[in-house]
Amino acid sequence: MFGLGDLFQWERFVTPTVIKVFYWLAVVIAVLLGVAGAVSSLATMAFNPFVGMIFLIASLLGAGMGVILARITAEFVLIVFRINEHLGAIRNRGQM
Repeated sequence: MFGLGDLFQWERFVTPTVIKVFYWLAVVIAVLLGVAGAVSSLATMAFNPFVGMIFLIASLLGAGMGVILARITAEFVLIVFRINEHLGAIRNRGQM
């Protein structure tokens, strides 16, 4: 993890450790929105079963896509920081 002193120093990036928290927060939000959509679609099924079934499928697919999108975004951010670390290592190796 990171300490409070890391927030005021520029020796180390904080984002790679914090991105995991944001990823899990995005997953929880996507799942909660999917559950809320599923419950809403069940209420819609009482009036119109066809539209309710469409809403149910859409809400479950939306929740799944939200989880996948959160993972892709988190991995992209981590890849950018990893590229930076590798470029720094290459630069340091070239200075010797």
